[in-house]
Amino acid sequence: MAASSKKWVLAIIVAALVFPLLKPIFPDFVSDYRLFLFSTMIIAAIAVLGLNLLTGYNGQFSLGHGAFYAVGAYTAAVLMDKLNVPYWATIPAAAMVCFIVGYLFGLPALKLEGHYLALATFALALAVPQILKYKWLEPLTGGVQGIVLLKPEVPFGLPLSEDQWLYYFCLITMIILFWAAANMLNSRSGRAMMAIRDQYMAADTMGIDTSLYKTVTFGISAAYTGIAGALSASAIAFVAPDSFNIFLSIKFLIGLVVGGIGSLTGSVIGGIFYVLVDNSAQSLTQFVKNDLGLPFDLSAYTVFGVLLIAIIYLMPMGIAGGLYILWRRIRSARG
Repeated sequence: MAASSKKWVLAIIVAALVFPLLKPIFPDFVSDYRLFLFSTMIIAAIAVLGLNLLTGYNGQFSLGHGAFYAVGAYTAAVLMDKLNVPYWATIPAAAMVCFIVGYLFGLPALKLEGHYLALATFALALAVPQILKYKWLEPLTGGVQGIVLLKPEVPFGLPLSEDQWLYYFCLITMIILFWAAANMLNSRSGRAMMAIRDQYMAADTMGIDTSLYKTVTFGISAAYTGIAGALSASAIAFVAPDSFNIFLSIKFLIGLVVGGIGSLTGSVIGGIFYVLVDNSAQSLTQFVKNDLGLPFDLSAYTVFGVLLIAIIYLMPMGIAGGLYILWRRIRSARG
């Protein structure tokens, strides 16, 4: 990473850390609701990063990452609800459980490629919510009713609200995970992952254990998404099977495509995009019907579809790729 890029990254991190502290000065702008919204953006960015590691950097296509998100969320919820495990301790537990599930799922998936793998992961996303409702698991998962949790308490007597602390906790977790992903991708293992994505046969010929790398990458990808699920359980303080339907996996994929496949920055942009559209669809519908007088009832999926088509047409490499190309053109024009 260039020195200028590091300065930009550090500036963004400092701004993100200072933002909640502006609440006494700008109470309306830095409300608890906005902090909760930013926390969900951070969580979504981690989930999109998990999918990006698999699809963008290893070339394996998945339509089922909502299942790993659900496994992570329920792992955290069950540990907190049944065993009184602290919320922070559920993060590594969810990562480990999801890594094992992802690794085991990746073993039979080695024989699948392209749309066959996509259909297999799609089936996983369909099955997991139904399994969570199964009557034999109901004492553990709460069945259709789900599990109601308490929001994390602020530790060490810090003068912060619950939403402020949750924002910081999610932000620090995201920084650590993105730092770990960047280091992994810049290592020998990361180059092997991308070699498998670009030239599978050539990578196999060069002696790279493609089967091992693909299954481990599947496990790491699932672990990242599971961590996001565990964070969402603490942030929302509630989990239920219907919250993890197939559309959740599709939203992660849309966030990845819009943000930029094969880009860490794109994962952040994709997470922000997914949450903004999901939370703004109702307001946009009211604006279109009441202010513009148009007889349209826009759902979140309608907005997702229209924006996805527009962005793919205008920026085929996603928003991150489009911004990078624009920046290079500006620099070339100056030079």
